[in-house]
Amino acid sequence: MNQHFINGRYVAGQTGETIAKLAPATGEEFARIACGNAADIDAAVKAAHAAFEGAWGKLTAAERGRLISKLGLRLQDHFEELARLEARDTGKPMAQARADIDATARYFEFYGGAADKVHGHVIPFLNGYSVSVVHEPHGVTGHILPWNYPAQMFGRSLTASLAMGNAVVLKPAEDACATAFRLAELASEVGFPDGAINIVAGRGHEAGAALSSHPGIAFMSFTGSPEVGKMVQHACADHLIPCTLELGGKSPQIVFDDADFDAAVPIVCKAIVQNTGQTCSAGSRVLVQKSVYDAFVGAVAQQFSKLRAGTPEMDLDCGPVINAKQRGRVQSFIDQAREQGIPVLAEGQIAQGVPNGGFFVTPTLFGQVPRGNRLEQEEVFGPVLSAFSFEDEEDAIKLANSTDYGLVAAVWTKDGGRQQRVSRRVRAGQVFINGYGAGGGIELPFGGTGKSGHGREKGFIALEEFAVTKTIVHKHG
Repeated sequence: MNQHFINGRYVAGQTGETIAKLAPATGEEFARIACGNAADIDAAVKAAHAAFEGAWGKLTAAERGRLISKLGLRLQDHFEELARLEARDTGKPMAQARADIDATARYFEFYGGAADKVHGHVIPFLNGYSVSVVHEPHGVTGHILPWNYPAQMFGRSLTASLAMGNAVVLKPAEDACATAFRLAELASEVGFPDGAINIVAGRGHEAGAALSSHPGIAFMSFTGSPEVGKMVQHACADHLIPCTLELGGKSPQIVFDDADFDAAVPIVCKAIVQNTGQTCSAGSRVLVQKSVYDAFVGAVAQQFSKLRAGTPEMDLDCGPVINAKQRGRVQSFIDQAREQGIPVLAEGQIAQGVPNGGFFVTPTLFGQVPRGNRLEQEEVFGPVLSAFSFEDEEDAIKLANSTDYGLVAAVWTKDGGRQQRVSRRVRAGQVFINGYGAGGGIELPFGGTGKSGHGREKGFIALEEFAVTKTIVHKHG
């Protein structure tokens, strides 16, 4: 992994510098990756342009779709290998890693089948005119991915772009990029033309910054923090190119007094410890109607106390966080809340036998959390759940909308009218009613408002993001 993947082959980095990759479960180095710079990015962009103008760009939509679908089938042939790479890279339990690879395969299935189904349309116009609207690729698209779901993010971001006919340049997270490189290898094996997929490893402030500011990029896709998202958007603005930004969330689960506790409690717990809370859409706030707050939060606490964190092979409820810096950040939220006297309602456990050097954090449930507190307003990105109470429907909506984020929300109630009223007034790109999450939700448009970013991924709408709409007006008399 100490090389880049450019123009269908592995190539050495321009500087020869490498970055140590540590296993989150042990803290030990197990690999080194190349440390890319602007020259590496430039080489990758040039290779992508050559592919777009050449073999890749000349393929029909149906041919592109077959290759994407073929790659999805090849992924299934290497399913366990990819799951183990993903688990080692991120520290997540094997069950989660397998679910991630399964979802990744689904992205290839979905967008492979969709490639030849992006149809234009005809607009009735003046007599003597024919007007058609077509969708064309941008050209070369740039993709900067996070470390929490490396394989899934590869499928989510790249396959929609490839389906539309773009060539791509990817900068994966330096903390987790093994599956991205393996998928690129498999793409070459199944027949993707050289240069259609290019990967440059490295740090965000070097390789990532060079990619987002490269004049040869026609569209950028970024998933990460709001702070870095602003820098990406500024870089795109300098070249007047569009971008999609998915920047995180502080997602509420709103529980009314008529909610089905038996259905809600396990989902509320799972939604914050899945991937150790390192999920943009993590249900990090549970808002409970005051009349049932003690009963519901007590049930959550009881289940929360049974949660266990361990190594991938232990296959428990969650694993470690990605690195020492992230562990320190998550722990700072926990420590500060304790110092402020916010009650700890329950804690999970770190399993016996985990390596001393692993980056583990104890799953923690706080409540009542004061409104306006850091735990309400800031994304922790760890296994920390905050509980709040509300008086009535109006107060619930106010509390749900009290942050700058707007990614995902859940509404737990049996009242059909309330389901519709609340789901429409909550600021979020996705709202689930009596549920949360959708097993990857490949078909469902995903993205946020406010600090959660803009643009949409997943579903058919993502194809439109990765395309340019052209109107052709023909005067024929």
